[in-house]
Amino acid sequence: MPTVGLVGGLGPESTIDYYRRILEAWQREEPSTAASIVIDSLDVQRALRLVDSDRPTLIQYLLTSLRRLAGAGVDFAAMTANTPHIVFDELAAESPLPLLSIVEVCAEEARRRGLRRLALLGTRFTMDGTFYPTLFARYGITVVRPKDVDVAWIHDRYVGQLLAGVFRDDTRREVVALVRRMREENAIDAVILGGTELPLLLSSAVIADVPALDTTALHVAAIVRRLRSARRERPR
Repeated sequence: MPTVGLVGGLGPESTIDYYRRILEAWQREEPSTAASIVIDSLDVQRALRLVDSDRPTLIQYLLTSLRRLAGAGVDFAAMTANTPHIVFDELAAESPLPLLSIVEVCAEEARRRGLRRLALLGTRFTMDGTFYPTLFARYGITVVRPKDVDVAWIHDRYVGQLLAGVFRDDTRREVVALVRRMREENAIDAVILGGTELPLLLSSAVIADVPALDTTALHVAAIVRRLRSARRERPR
């Protein structure tokens, strides 16, 4: 049975969500078996400090996790968060395992659906980073960052509430209001839930009358496809 390795803990709530979703998606396709998963759980607070101040050490921290997963015999790996994809290219160059990018699968889905101008929500590091706009530009798609004040507000709620597993109705209403403003002011035709805790806050497929791309759901679907493909190819 092929095995996926998850670099988890970034944060804990989304790691649990990945685990459940992978098992549920596999069960729909292969009800007589279960997906094989190994999780290496990291410290989200340490990772946030490193992404803010010491990215070379962040790369080594994530590589250590990938090496542990390789030692556990997994076939490929995925990170259960968007923010660490800020160093995805550097990781991929040194990783002992193939990596499945959440950003790549999201861009492929946006292209498949004919979307052209998408708002990006997530941590400050994700919204300020170049990794989403650069990759999406290869598909001819524009990524729109919120205003500075909105970036600061979302990041504060993300780190202070969502990573702690706190999902409040008032925060949900404010995020929906922000998407509505961006639809009116920036002419977006969709919104990327570019943080894997955001789908736990906003479960609707449509937010403020625009489609929402649930990056967790897209990543999980790609993980399960790769597992099933590897299973078919592997000699029995």
